[in-house]
Amino acid sequence: MALLHQAELRPTKLELLEKWLPGQPWFAGLIAAPLRKVGSYRFDDPAGEVGLETTIVSAGSATIQVPLTYRARPLAGAEPWLVGTMQHSVLGPRWVYDACADPVYVTALAASIMLGRPQAEQCLDVEGKLEVLAPSVVVQSTGPNRDAVPDLSSATPRNTAECTVIETANLHLLVIRRLELDGRPGGPLMLTGAWEGQQDSVKLAAITES
Repeated sequence: MALLHQAELRPTKLELLEKWLPGQPWFAGLIAAPLRKVGSYRFDDPAGEVGLETTIVSAGSATIQVPLTYRARPLAGAEPWLVGTMQHSVLGPRWVYDACADPVYVTALAASIMLGRPQAEQCLDVEGKLEVLAPSVVVQSTGPNRDAVPDLSSATPRNTAECTVIETANLHLLVIRRLELDGRPGGPLMLTGAWEGQQDSVKLAAITES
């Protein structure tokens, strides 16, 4: 379960992205602002420490996928992947990272694809009462077809013009950045998603094994 709070964020998530996205190779040539949020989905961190949220935004005619992690403290060695910091009115300072460089996200993504682990249920804390929120993006995998996720602690992300490749000793994860809305996704190890106005499944991520 992903617990959300009624909170003020300074800067907002979209404000962070408007500054960070133009420097990414897979965003080259696109309009930096204004961005429009299409929707988002989350995974669970079993330890309950790291927020794992993937936001889908539109920039002009392009639709972009941006996985982010939110941490209460800096992630050692991840300075090149820092998107920025924000002040959360309930949780305090948050360090926001490109999730492709965060081992907690990488493991959660692999578990979703390989084990069929579902996206996190999102609950909003309203004065101590939890309200379940309907997901704005519904994801599903072609799994389960594995019993366990291999050790991904050595994962190293590499950006291209279209995607981010997360390379490990055992497998490669492909996170699509520029989404193809009219494609016909297929494959044995893949994550797809759909949202309001996009009923056909869209390929979001995939795994190839070494």
